[in-house]
Amino acid sequence: MGKKIVVITGSPRKNGNSFAMTDAFIKAAEAKGHTVTRFDAAMQKVGGCHACETCFKTGKACSFDDDFNVIAPAIETADVVVFTTPVYWYSFPAQIKGLIDRLFSFCVAGKDVAGKQCALITCCEEEDMSVMDGVRIPYERTIALLKWKSIGEVLIPGVLNVGDINKTDGCKKAAALADNL
Repeated sequence: MGKKIVVITGSPRKNGNSFAMTDAFIKAAEAKGHTVTRFDAAMQKVGGCHACETCFKTGKACSFDDDFNVIAPAIETADVVVFTTPVYWYSFPAQIKGLIDRLFSFCVAGKDVAGKQCALITCCEEEDMSVMDGVRIPYERTIALLKWKSIGEVLIPGVLNVGDINKTDGCKKAAALADNL
């Protein structure tokens, strides 16, 4: 039986390297019969957490009404959540960071979202793999707190310009994540 997958992207560059890997993963997952819903955080209106702790008390995930209130129910009912993003200044881009911070709402509201599968797909300009620690470590801590199980991480260094990903095995590795579902 196919799984419900939510893919959350962090890049504001629609034709960039992380989007190419995202597309490869989605195509492979759909070919295996899974249903994929994609949210491009950079193209949505999602602000940071206000720490008001009124999560899910108004019938919505957040009292501050933005696109997180559309994304949160999809995450809540998903079997799998996949984060795809480039590294910006040694961390998550701001466009996806606000959304990740808002996952706190599930904890505040006592929502049982444990047991989901998840994955990380990321790339960076530099060749040094430790550059991706600013994305990888917060991802791993986030999923530990939420009690999600990682099905894999695709970490591709040395890509900056559009199309550089095609000089690597990044798209192949991203597509192979679908085999882990």
